[in-house]
Amino acid sequence: MLRRRPSLALPASLPTRLAVGVAAGMLAAMLAACSKGGSAGGAAKAASAPEAAASSAVTLLIAPEDLRTASTGTHAMGPVITGSIQPERRADLRAEVPAVVLQVLKENGEAVRKGDLLMRLDDTSIRDSLASAEEAVRAATQSAEQAERTFQRLKTLQAQGMSSMQAMDDAEVRRNNAQSDLVAARSRAVAARQQLQRTEVRAPFDGVVSDRKASAGDTAQVGKELVKVIDPASMRFDGLVSADRMNELKIGQSVSFRVIGATDGDFTGKVKRVDPSANASTRQVAVQVSIDSGTVPKVAGLYAEGQVATSGEQALMLPEGALTKEGDNVYVWRVEGNTLKKVKVQLGDRDLRSGEYVVRAGLSAGDQILRAPGASLVDGQRIERAKGAASAPAPAVAASAAASAGK
Repeated sequence: MLRRRPSLALPASLPTRLAVGVAAGMLAAMLAACSKGGSAGGAAKAASAPEAAASSAVTLLIAPEDLRTASTGTHAMGPVITGSIQPERRADLRAEVPAVVLQVLKENGEAVRKGDLLMRLDDTSIRDSLASAEEAVRAATQSAEQAERTFQRLKTLQAQGMSSMQAMDDAEVRRNNAQSDLVAARSRAVAARQQLQRTEVRAPFDGVVSDRKASAGDTAQVGKELVKVIDPASMRFDGLVSADRMNELKIGQSVSFRVIGATDGDFTGKVKRVDPSANASTRQVAVQVSIDSGTVPKVAGLYAEGQVATSGEQALMLPEGALTKEGDNVYVWRVEGNTLKKVKVQLGDRDLRSGEYVVRAGLSAGDQILRAPGASLVDGQRIERAKGAASAPAPAVAASAAASAGK
């Protein structure tokens, strides 16, 4: 008899598990294929991102004043000079008589002419002294005249033999004493008159009141500072130069400097005087610079710094505002046809006279760059040139800002 082999019974859940496994494998294969295709497409998109950004950027309207043409200039090299602006003509007017200040007629900043009354001091006691001195002069004059008449009369009588020689000698002595008393009285009157004049403080030259240090009612002792007058047209630059570079200084060398607080730009002048010795504490040499006419600052005491032009070289120069810094790299935005190009440049030293930087590489003379680039510019962005300065509705910086706002 044939026996049946016992059949193996499969669990009821096995077909389901197999189906799930097959489906999972197919899903993984599909995801791998999709990921490969996605990575290839992402690389293509990344490669075309700059072109897409440049093409999608808003066209900038460039006015003539937005551009700057790169050109060569003189890169001055010489000692640095620092100091302050001081007037050549200044007067510290002090009290010459002990008196009380009665009136102040000029305040700080007011222009004055030579001889203008600035302050008036109490002159009561001095006027009394002057009146007494003038009275003494009158009395001494009368005594001298009387002694002269007496001497001349005795001289005539002695010639006729009617007077003795002793009487004439006595008359001559009295005449000489009277003349001496008259000279002394006149001297006292002059001194009293001069003291009276010193109660009126007047401007010694045309200028400006720069510092009033006394008010009405103050007691002014002899030597007390009352007011200071300066001549704004006589300003000079009093600076200091390091002693190790004093051998480079010569009389007549050009100096270019900036005044902190002045809005007139750079000033120019020439070396007028160099001290022969250095300061004992700072080890710096004092240098006096005469300022060229027409560029004289009007305020004294302002801090100034500049450079003495002992030598120089021709180099491509750019202001700091035209440069864009990204980490250790420096770029400029150059106009090439109708597009903007972000160009990396290599900078040299900074010119202390003009504040501009020397461009060693990356640009050529004649290249047009943006004067003040904005932060939203795109490399390769298209531009449109305005017909003229008057027709330009907005500069490039404003346009780039508007473009970024629109995004």
